[in-house]
Formats: sequence, C-alpha cells, structure tokens
Amino acid sequence: MAVESKLGGTKTKSMMRSTRDLVESLVVALIMALIIKTSIVEAYKIPSGSMEDTLLVGDFLLANKFVYGMKLPIPFTNIKLPAIDDPKPGDIIIFKYPRDQKINYIKRCVAVEGQTVEVRNKDLYIDGKLVPLPPDGKHIDDRVIPCQQNMYGGLRDNMPPIVVPDGYVFAMGDNRDNSQDSRFWGFLDKRLVMGRAVMIHWSWAPDPNSPEISVNKFFSIVEWFGYNIWHFPSRVRWERLAEIIV
Repeated sequence: MAVESKLGGTKTKSMMRSTRDLVESLVVALIMALIIKTSIVEAYKIPSGSMEDTLLVGDFLLANKFVYGMKLPIPFTNIKLPAIDDPKPGDIIIFKYPRDQKINYIKRCVAVEGQTVEVRNKDLYIDGKLVPLPPDGKHIDDRVIPCQQNMYGGLRDNMPPIVVPDGYVFAMGDNRDNSQDSRFWGFLDKRLVMGRAVMIHWSWAPDPNSPEISVNKFFSIVEWFGYNIWHFPSRVRWERLAEIIV
C-alpha cells in the first residue's frame, strides 16, 4: 500500500508539473503574441476600393508597426519607443482616421512636412513637380471638378498649393477618384500613423452570391461553410499571396 501511494503521489506531482509547464508555455505564447500584435506586426483587412488596384477589397496585409515607433504593450498607456524612420512619400501607411480614431484607414503618403501639395485637373504636384500615379493607381471618373468644394466637402480634382505643416503628412488613395483622404479631411498628424504596409498574406475575392450567416438561422453557418469550401479555389487570389506592397 505504501509503495502504491508513493507511486501515485509521484505520478500526481508529475501530472501537476506538466500541467503547470503547459499553462506557463501558453501564457508566455499569449504574451508574446500580444507584444508582436501591438508593437511589431499586425494584420489588416482591406474593406474598400480606395487603394485599388494596389490593394483590393478582400486583401489581408501585414503592417510593420515597429518602424514608426513601437507602442509598448502597457495597459492604459500610449507609450511609444522612438521611431527608426518617418513616413516618406510613397509609403503606404495605416493610421487612425482623424475624424474617428476608432477606425483604421490605409492610404499612400504623398507629401511630408515642408512640402507643397497641389492638384491640377486630377494631376498631383509636389513642390511644383508632377508626381505620376502609382503603378497600379487609377482614375475612374472622366469628369474634372473645378477648384471648389464638391458635394463631399473636398477638393478632389483641383486643389490650390498648400504647405504641409510640421508634424503632419498628406495622404491620398491610389484610386484617386474614389478616396476620402487628405483632400477631404486635411493633413494627417504623424502621431496617428500606426505602421507601414509590407505584404499581402491572404486575398479573398468578394462574392455577392455567398450566403450570409444569421444568428436566427442555425443552418446558415453550414450553408456558408459549404458554399465557401466549394468555391474556395476560385475565390482565393492565388497570384496575390505573399506579394510585397509597393
């Protein structure tokens, strides 16, 4: 009996030690994942067409959050380490929307502090020099709106020269005729910039025929799952996976 009790106790201690080690490993892994997500790399989904055709609706991308100043994962604080770089013209940046900082936006930085921005008949000029559209940028509207606020309260196609103030950048979407950007809501405070887009890690083409999941309809989950499994090969944009963002 004594021998059996000793063996049983040893076995119990071994199980407890294994459980403790497992819990500790999971906690460490969770903490590391949170540090990476909040400070170094984070995934984002593209919900709109304002960056077409550089980024498409349904693209999932990774952003480098370290480059512009890593935010320390300390609860109830907004402490950041010094940035190793500032946003530069041409960078695709993720930032908090100035008018509602609960929303994340993604645009291209086209000008930085001290530079003069001008839009003439849809063409972008920085410091008086024409800046061509990005390789996959585009215009989708042949109309040219005069130098006056349009129905959306912005200067889409014609904007007089304006100097970017210290601490700010000017951001525009690559889909120039379908982008709510600095032409509409003004300069972007660099403190709202969260990271630089790096790579598309997944791309899932929208499908208007895909069933919707309803909380009131249990089998809608099964229907949605079955439909998307069947159409999986055609909905994945295979050619965009692991594409570097430029």
